[in-house]
Amino acid sequence: MENVTGRTFPPLRPWNDKPIRDCGELLTQIPLSLFRLEPHPYACLGAPYGDGADPFCLRSGVNDRLLSAQDQLQLQHPELRFAIFDAWRPIPVQAFMVEHAISEECRRRGLSCDLSSQSTALQEVIDVVGRFWAPPSLEPHTPPPHSTGAAVDLTLADSKGMPLNMGGEIDAIGDISEPNYYAEAAIAESESQAYLWHHRRRVLAEAMLKVGFSQHPNEWWHFSFGDQLWAWRNGVAEAIYGACSEPDSKSTTACSPSLLT
Repeated sequence: MENVTGRTFPPLRPWNDKPIRDCGELLTQIPLSLFRLEPHPYACLGAPYGDGADPFCLRSGVNDRLLSAQDQLQLQHPELRFAIFDAWRPIPVQAFMVEHAISEECRRRGLSCDLSSQSTALQEVIDVVGRFWAPPSLEPHTPPPHSTGAAVDLTLADSKGMPLNMGGEIDAIGDISEPNYYAEAAIAESESQAYLWHHRRRVLAEAMLKVGFSQHPNEWWHFSFGDQLWAWRNGVAEAIYGACSEPDSKSTTACSPSLLT
């Protein structure tokens, strides 16, 4: 797969064979009625968004569904709200964050992440990171989900905007990030922390799924509508969102319609 890091990533995801017929919707800012976790975590790390690029953007139809999802959440849990962690990512940002994730996992394991290293241990790190971070592909038929403006990372917060403990941090590398990681422990002990964390993950997922979003199989925080992952999980023939170019302003960017197979 062509990418801008020089790394060898795992094989294509099962959803990457879905053709894309981009509908041409604009990227628009996430409405201010949806709480954002600021300052933006990747911008703080130095991710190269470029002048005028706003990470808190999604396709207009995705924003509409996100508002509907929060309405669904608050019908059942008026004390809760969404907290948006991340949304659209240009390809250079995806590349930067993939390298950051590899470096952090190498540091945790006491390994070198130098590109010249061909060690089996380093490739194991790249493979593990690849379960959570899509390769920064330049191929138009394999865009990273976040680069389409169709994917959003979010969590639950209380009415004052304080994020809830979900039993694992967003972007954590490992099985703990799987949506149902705490399911068995929750069944075994209804008064446990595991039960609370599993319940919160289900509350988040149910609100999003009710309005048509699909959840990433490895990440409790990642949901999308209209991209290849969404098409794969729903048995839809085509994705309606492909990769989005850099924005022309802080509020919108045109995404040229295309047919990719």
